[in-house]
Amino acid sequence: MISVRRAGVLDARPLADLLNEIIALGGTTALTNPISVPEITAWMTRYPEQSAWSLAEDDSGAILGFQFIEPADYLPDDAVEIATFAKVGKVQMGIGSALFEATETAARQLGYSWINANIRADNFGGLAYYQSRGFEDYGKKPAVSLGSGLTVDKCLKRYNL
Repeated sequence: MISVRRAGVLDARPLADLLNEIIALGGTTALTNPISVPEITAWMTRYPEQSAWSLAEDDSGAILGFQFIEPADYLPDDAVEIATFAKVGKVQMGIGSALFEATETAARQLGYSWINANIRADNFGGLAYYQSRGFEDYGKKPAVSLGSGLTVDKCLKRYNL
C-alpha cells in the first residue's frame, strides 16, 4: 500500500538518495550532477509559504517517490512548477497518482490557478505521466543546455486548477 505525507527536512537524505539514483541513470531529469543533502534541504526551505513537498512510502516506510511544487521565475504569480521523482524500478505502481492527489490539493490551498510541468522532450515516461494527469501542451523550450553540456528540448505542460 502507498501512503503519502508531507515531506520535511528530516527526509532530505532519503530524497537525495532517490534523486541521485535517477540522476545517475540519466535521460529523465534535467539534473545531471548529484544532489547533496544540504542542497535538497535548501530547496525544501527556499519558498516555505509558496511550496509543498510530498513523499510516497510503502507500509515499511521505504520512500517510493516524491513530488514538489514551487514558484519559478519564468511563471506568473498564479502558477507553480511541479517536479516528480519515482524510485527506480517502481514506476507505474500508482506512486505518481497518489502524489499528484496531494499536490493538487496543496496547490489549491496555496492559491495557485495552474501547475506547470517543464519536461525533457526525450523523457517519454514523464510526458506520459503528466498527460495522464490532465496536463496539456502549451509551449516548448528549444535547445536547453543541461549541466552536463547536453542540449535537449523541453516541453511545457499546463494543468488548470
